[in-house]
Amino acid sequence: MVFGRSDRRIRPSVTPVALKLLVAGGFGVGKTTLVGAISEIKPLRTEELLTEAGRPVDDTCGVEAKRTTTVAMDFGRITLREDLVLYLFGTPGQDRFWFLWDELAQGALGAVVLADTRRLEDCFAAVDYFERRGIAFTLAVNCFDGAARYPEEAVRDALDLDPAVPVIMCDARERESVKHVLVSVVENALAAGVTGRSPATV
Repeated sequence: MVFGRSDRRIRPSVTPVALKLLVAGGFGVGKTTLVGAISEIKPLRTEELLTEAGRPVDDTCGVEAKRTTTVAMDFGRITLREDLVLYLFGTPGQDRFWFLWDELAQGALGAVVLADTRRLEDCFAAVDYFERRGIAFTLAVNCFDGAARYPEEAVRDALDLDPAVPVIMCDARERESVKHVLVSVVENALAAGVTGRSPATV
């Protein structure tokens, strides 16, 4: 104590940098589950029940037990450090909601493309979307119970991915597994030289 004042320094408040990441992939691949597993807040979900009217356009082959679908987006948040916050936006999986993707992709640092080896072709459109727009992404294979397991290189070859695209096996239900995926997305985006983008507005 000097002249009645503490000499303990007061740390200035830190304004966190907000980074926006997308979680994309086919219908029923686990996007909503992934966001819910990692979010530190109660995730915003826009799920509706599947109906008979949607049966002709909603391909549930391989995910017959699925009863709901995302019609707009999922939203979650995770704080990596006091100065770094990730905002997660899960995209809708069906073709008829793709008009929302361009809005969701605005200001995104990078993306996760979730894949299911039982329906690998369902992630082709998401891979193509991010490749065409130059948005760095990580391909994360969601290892469903009972699904065949393949080496990372086999998945890479099947999707004809660029060698620079990380391929990771994960469990979208497990927080630590999802955290590993998100770290890969951020590192890949930084390596791709997208750090000059403005922080995301949310």
